Amino acid sequence: MAFEVFISYSHQDQALRGELEKHLSNLKRQNVITSWYDGNIIPGTEWEPEIMKRLKRAQIILLLVSADFMASDFCYSTEMKEAIARHDTDQARVIPILLRPTDLKDAPLAKLKMLPTDAKAVIRWPTLDDAFEDVVQGIRAAIDDLTSKGQSINPPPTRRNIPYERNPLFTGRENVLTRLHTALKAGKTTALTQPQAISGLGGIGKTQTAVEYAYRYQDDYQAILWVKAESSDSLISDFVSIANLLDLPQQQEQEQHRIVEAVKRWFQDDIGWLLIFDNADDLAMVQGFLPSGGKGHILLTTRAHATGRMAQRIEVAKMEPEEGALFLLHRATIIDPDAPLEAAPKTDQDIARKIVQAMDGLPLALDQAGAYIEETSCGLLGYLDLYRAQGAKLLKERGEFVSDHPDPVATTWSLSFQNVEQANAAAAELLRFCAFLASDAIPEELFTESAAELGPTLEPVAADSSRFNAAIKELLKYSLVQRDPESNELSIHRLVQEVLKDQMDEETQRLWAERAVRAVRRVYPNPEYSNWDLCRRYLLHAQVCSALIEQWKLLFTEAAGLLNRVGYYLWQRGEYQQVESLHLRALAIREEVLGPEHGDTAVSLEHLARIYESQGKYEQAKPLYQRVLAINEKIYEPDHPNIATALNNLALLYWRQGKYELAEPLYQRALVIRERVLGPDHPHTAGSLNNLAALYYNQEKYELAEPLYQRAIAIDEKVYGLDHPEVANDLNNLASLYQAQGQYEQAELLLQRVRAIRERRQKP
Repeated sequence: MAFEVFISYSHQDQALRGELEKHLSNLKRQNVITSWYDGNIIPGTEWEPEIMKRLKRAQIILLLVSADFMASDFCYSTEMKEAIARHDTDQARVIPILLRPTDLKDAPLAKLKMLPTDAKAVIRWPTLDDAFEDVVQGIRAAIDDLTSKGQSINPPPTRRNIPYERNPLFTGRENVLTRLHTALKAGKTTALTQPQAISGLGGIGKTQTAVEYAYRYQDDYQAILWVKAESSDSLISDFVSIANLLDLPQQQEQEQHRIVEAVKRWFQDDIGWLLIFDNADDLAMVQGFLPSGGKGHILLTTRAHATGRMAQRIEVAKMEPEEGALFLLHRATIIDPDAPLEAAPKTDQDIARKIVQAMDGLPLALDQAGAYIEETSCGLLGYLDLYRAQGAKLLKERGEFVSDHPDPVATTWSLSFQNVEQANAAAAELLRFCAFLASDAIPEELFTESAAELGPTLEPVAADSSRFNAAIKELLKYSLVQRDPESNELSIHRLVQEVLKDQMDEETQRLWAERAVRAVRRVYPNPEYSNWDLCRRYLLHAQVCSALIEQWKLLFTEAAGLLNRVGYYLWQRGEYQQVESLHLRALAIREEVLGPEHGDTAVSLEHLARIYESQGKYEQAKPLYQRVLAINEKIYEPDHPNIATALNNLALLYWRQGKYELAEPLYQRALVIRERVLGPDHPHTAGSLNNLAALYYNQEKYELAEPLYQRAIAIDEKVYGLDHPEVANDLNNLASLYQAQGQYEQAELLLQRVRAIRERRQKP
């Protein structure tokens, strides 16, 4: 291994130092030495700590002596002092090189043999090449002497007390490690005085990331010191242990606060250290143990979301499917620890990704899964099937031979849940409510607008912004939720939801399932086109509620109303996959709760019939439309508008089937009701006129269709105005009629109006 050479010099001797470097190039190429001087410092980096770190690590120290060197306080009092101290303790070999003549009487370096030969200053040699050739030969001789005697010149061992071995299965987190290293090594004042905080949910891998950082960059530090920050007692105990490790004079003090202060002073006075506070969830408690003004780096791991001015926060996110799958396959010993994901069979890769998805990318859960698979040999698919059936139970299982994080997922969060409950009961209720929604994108207005459905503890808090923020703040202390201020949405990890549910008895689970359904029903709008964005915003939560309705057999009208609205929205969007089942369940609930002849039951029948009709399943739609008509005729007066609507729907179905003789009397009856109840100039009356006219048009009864189309046009022009799209549609219908009769001039005049209306509507 090459010897590390540190070059100490005055900047007035920059040119001579450059000449020396040229002559050392052969030693470098032969990998005998590596050299460093302050010109290698990265711009923007704090220069003094970097110099001292390199000086303390060097095995050979070259002092380029001149009058300027002796006059420099930093060269003489700092660099040379440290160099001589290390030489005297056999930690480094110090070689003075006299560049220019100067008075060295009684100087600390005068006791050392100096280069060039006979201490003849470099500038007094015939040429610089002659002088530096002599210097290099002297350095070679020193290296040969060290090597022949079997001496090992190494920097002092790093003082460290990391309680965990480096994890050979550590996977991913490269962006976090890079951000940490960049922030801590940037040389900015904030990076040197402000701690960095690795933040995130319990089990997300904060401690493992800190461990990996400590080992990966251990060569950057002379001391790496670890403190367990769970409690005041653990903080004090570890500071006492650090005092012993550093061999501080105060280590035997009876009063522990004196030892703590002595350790803090050491951090303030020394350089090149990394201090890690692990599990620093109570930042206020930890703050009293932070050294101030030191020249090292401080790293915290914490569940706290808000670190204020105390630390710069870097959040650890859940694992993405690829890195999570790789970690699981390594942990389960399915592939070797250094093998890539592609080393596993494609089937195993796919199943591993599914497990990662089920675990929502939580590293601790994946570690538990890998340990279980390894210890039971159940295989990936076996574990996935078992997790789907008994997920809550498996989250309580922890593998053997685990020292770095012995608690399973469920236990890891239990204390956080308890702390939240004690600090703010409404925050605990809010968390329970979130457990029964989709895990992502929970709109905050869901809480405020449905406060009346959330129970006596949460209702007044959800209706009060300041109290609601206080509840969220309590949850953020433990990263149990995340809050997006731009979208005004919350999110919660899926496994937090699972663990929360598992801690509830059956009665409590049912209560929160009902509350979730009622709350989402309250905010889910009528699925009209103007409300589609809002429907989509709540869709995932409504679909979760749909599953809750099925799971708990919830039988109340709000449940049916929610299913009906979601189904109708999806039908309008052409997303038919779930539509039929949603409407069938809504219908079943209304029939059981309200009875088979209730108006809301008729609404469910109508929506289900429309679904079948839109899919061309006319024979399935017909009895439903007939039931709707029968119900409406039974519960409403003969001229009620709902009866007209039911007549119109059934007539339209017959029309689609070409059963015009069945459709005509229904259309006529609907028209009579609407004319009588709504009036001859109502838009719905115009709709009935258009429907009946279309029926006659299809039968080529043009003389009957024409006056009906004309009446519809007159009504819509009166109601909407001459330039409305509905008027354009009416005109287009009549134009088609004229074309069918060969009246092309009349048709063209109408089509010109249609084009003009549509062009005007398109203009900005």
